Amino acid sequence: MKKYYSWKNLAIFHDDFLSTSAIEPESVDLIVTSPPYNVDIKYNSHDDQMNYDDYLKFSHDWMTQAYKFAKTSGRFCLNVPLDKNKGGQQSVSADLTLIAKEVGWKYHSTIIWNEGNISRRTAWGSFKSATAPYVIAPVEVIIILFKDRWKKTKYDRDTDITKEEFMAWTNGVWSFNGESKKRIGHPAPFPIELPRRCIKLFSFVGDTILDPFLGSGSTLIAAGETERIGIGFDIDDNYCELAKTRIEKTLSINQLNLEFN
Repeated sequence: MKKYYSWKNLAIFHDDFLSTSAIEPESVDLIVTSPPYNVDIKYNSHDDQMNYDDYLKFSHDWMTQAYKFAKTSGRFCLNVPLDKNKGGQQSVSADLTLIAKEVGWKYHSTIIWNEGNISRRTAWGSFKSATAPYVIAPVEVIIILFKDRWKKTKYDRDTDITKEEFMAWTNGVWSFNGESKKRIGHPAPFPIELPRRCIKLFSFVGDTILDPFLGSGSTLIAAGETERIGIGFDIDDNYCELAKTRIEKTLSINQLNLEFN
């Protein structure tokens, strides 16, 4: 599979991650991704309204592929909803954690992302009545998993996280705003801050970062900003182009600012 785009240490592949052979097995240090949530988001090239059993099978398949590409010391940051109520209540994060463990991933911890500008209140069930109330938590989670061993051997590898960042981010509740669909031009973008924190906390400078569902390119932008190698896949060529444009614009501006500081 030919790269759709490459820039410095970043590469985008227009390819189906489920079947790709574009990268070598056991070559990835950290996977950071936010897969489709199966809540009927209008993607260009993905059915986001599967039968729930089919969605769990899809999740099993792509997490198996991710496991194959991870190094033995590889880590995995999986951003998903805590649960969902559209089309029936489902314990999404619990179900995906179980599937990840079935694939072979080992569980480490869960970060709660308190997304400041989120509003999921679409119904109350039985309003002001105990008949059938809905309980909706306006948060998402980042499930932290690893392949064979949690502790990494540092050797001479550099870490770039500050004392203040380490102290703040090892607190398992993160509070920062989500990203605007309208501003980015993607139906489900996530903010650069999310992969930036995951990358700095769970990887070294120069490590290889993978996002199987690149979307608007946030993970690769964060990888570029933190001097990692970034690899992203997306099945839709329009989203590949969007990610390319955002990478060039964001990282070029950041580089220009560095040159003048």
